[in-house]
Amino acid sequence: MNAAPGTLVRGRHVLTSASPEVLADGAVRIVGERIADVGPYAELAARYPADRVSGGPRDIVTPGFVNTHGHFSEALIAGMGEEYALGDWIRELIAPVAPHLGPEAAYVGTLLAGVQLLRTGVTLTGDMFVCDPAADGPPVTPGVVRALDELGLRGVVAFGAGDRRPGVTVAGVLREHEALRRAAGASRLSRFRVGITVLAAQSPELFARTVRLAVDGGHGVHVHLHEVRDEVRAARAEHGVSPVEYCARHGLFEAPTLAAHCVWSDERDIALLAGHGVAVAHNPVANMVLASGVCPVGDLRRAGVEVGLGVDGAASNDRQDMLEVIKSAVLLQRVHRLSTAALSARDALRMATLGGARALGLGDELGSLEPGKSADLVVFDGDSPALANVHDPFQSVVYCAGPREVRDVWVAGRRSVAGGGVTGVPVPEVVERSRELAADLVRRAGLDRLRHPAVAPAVPAAPEPVGGAA
Repeated sequence: MNAAPGTLVRGRHVLTSASPEVLADGAVRIVGERIADVGPYAELAARYPADRVSGGPRDIVTPGFVNTHGHFSEALIAGMGEEYALGDWIRELIAPVAPHLGPEAAYVGTLLAGVQLLRTGVTLTGDMFVCDPAADGPPVTPGVVRALDELGLRGVVAFGAGDRRPGVTVAGVLREHEALRRAAGASRLSRFRVGITVLAAQSPELFARTVRLAVDGGHGVHVHLHEVRDEVRAARAEHGVSPVEYCARHGLFEAPTLAAHCVWSDERDIALLAGHGVAVAHNPVANMVLASGVCPVGDLRRAGVEVGLGVDGAASNDRQDMLEVIKSAVLLQRVHRLSTAALSARDALRMATLGGARALGLGDELGSLEPGKSADLVVFDGDSPALANVHDPFQSVVYCAGPREVRDVWVAGRRSVAGGGVTGVPVPEVVERSRELAADLVRRAGLDRLRHPAVAPAVPAAPEPVGGAA
């Protein structure tokens, strides 16, 4: 007797991020939350005649995309800071906002950005929520987990901790970590990591406590490292070593670590990252927006460092679009190296799927289409104009596809996007709810001054003459 009925997700091209990499006219069989089988569609349809069929004979099926690095804390302040490089961007935009982010902003901001991520094929997102922990009142970051659960979007969630701002204490930081850890522990889709904004944002006491929390607690770490040249220079001036070497010397890398950016990493830094099994989240669009530099992706990968891709936050990469990131990763390496061999579409797609899953320590559970793994996958609409003629499916996904081509997104065997629409939340209501919150946040943070002087307030339309136009 056949097993319990499942779902066959069919595609003209099934890109597995496993072996074989491509199945022609293939299908992925979902039973419950897991992938039960992968193979030619005709064989699976004959073997499981009671299964319902999703997808179609012209579609492309891929593993779900993994966004390794982002900040839902920035979701309400997109499109404000293009004139700033990182240091000024932190001082003028991020620092004023951090004290005013509460549980409601965390919840609604995550919904708003999460909808955008889902619509571009993301099934797992690594997030670092940067805020000042509440001195009293409820913790902030559990709102992220609540929103992810409603969206049907996986998260590896962290609180971006620092204690060098007025009013922030080590005790307050540790309370926020614990609140987020508990929330993630109660979630079906989220997991917890210990977050560090940057080395310079933490006192020696907090950094030491952070290391012990991560290592002794068995948690992973999410940290910014070597994003800009000034960060490395400042650490060398204060500590005599680079931030990477400082973290290695002080035991941070004893915990599984994801390092965002690593743009300004030399050979010694890269060797230390590789030797300690540190993974890197490459954020090409954000690095270009902030003029931070170009990550040495090829050098990192050749050294054996696992590199995933990140959308980053909405204040540094205003469009929360994973497909844009995947394409930009290829183009940036090619123009920087002046070589078409610098990075391929196939490389980038693997970085966005299995590479990202491995970077977050979840490569055994997801990131590729293989039996036993979680049923996280994306169906691209083969009847869309952009995918009308697929000569190479890897290049079609990376160079041709956009959000409109993402028809279905499955997370743990459930469709979080169906027919292009997000299923878990009422999107128009989320958008409307975000507007009041964003306006209030900008006002309280004193960011009205950042509005471009050339942008005039809307002028009401003149009333039409009674009886119609003359």
